[in-house]
Amino acid sequence: MVEIRELQSFCDVARLRSMSKAAEHLGLAQPRVTTHIKRLEEELGVVLFDRIRRPIRITSAGGTLYRLAKPLVDGVGALVAEMTEVGEGGVITVASTPVLSHPLLRVISAFRAAHPQVQILVRSRTLSEVTDLVASGDADLGLVPGPERLPALEFDEVFVYDRVLLVSLEHPLLALPYISFADIAKWPLLLMGLSNRTRGLLEAEFQRRNLSYQVIAELDSMDTIKRHVALGAGISVGPRVAVDAGDEQQLGIVSLEHLFPQEHAGIVTLRGRYQPVRVQGFISALREGLRGMVTR
Repeated sequence: MVEIRELQSFCDVARLRSMSKAAEHLGLAQPRVTTHIKRLEEELGVVLFDRIRRPIRITSAGGTLYRLAKPLVDGVGALVAEMTEVGEGGVITVASTPVLSHPLLRVISAFRAAHPQVQILVRSRTLSEVTDLVASGDADLGLVPGPERLPALEFDEVFVYDRVLLVSLEHPLLALPYISFADIAKWPLLLMGLSNRTRGLLEAEFQRRNLSYQVIAELDSMDTIKRHVALGAGISVGPRVAVDAGDEQQLGIVSLEHLFPQEHAGIVTLRGRYQPVRVQGFISALREGLRGMVTR
């Protein structure tokens, strides 16, 4: 008799195209997943995967089983999720790029106050890591700049934002009527790491114009960067979403919308994945909260 655990392993292997990745996602040892697949093939009398090529590929028979089994597996997952939510409130895992986690945390604070029984786990990762977490099911949703075009993910645009120059209050750049890339390149820069989207755009423009520039520090958060800029250690370029109310009392903040295109940000979810009520509620709160923020 076919067991639901075997079907769960099968569906994850089919989706991830890897026995090891499916085992990791399910929290099982890889031999256990391999055994589940072999049992299914023996019980059904068909070959479900072509194991010769890498990554493994699903066969025609496997494709038919996936189409029939996935709604059943999803339904069992939904049942477990709903019962967990009724009993304990449940956990929501949210992945976000570091800069967008800044406005995300403001929404989470309000949501936790209204729903104290729900736990929210935030994972701050690079863009590719966020999409991987959502695609693998290890995160319920992600907050990313986009739009993302991965076929497995759905992107819901929530807001747009521009980028700003951050300098100390007495900085000479504040006296200029128009700020160019050449003006910015003349000053010591405090930036996020190499994977940061804004930094990538900025350095690409410097290089395209053959401008010399100096990054004197790579810091791990915009809050840290803002503190150093306020002290006169250097200047920075960042997204307006990282600017908090009251920052203008410590920093000179100048829009750079004439230099950079507007950025679109939104929520990514796994296409076709059942979302428990708690996750649906949080996504609604996230849309409302982020759209209500002044981002430019």
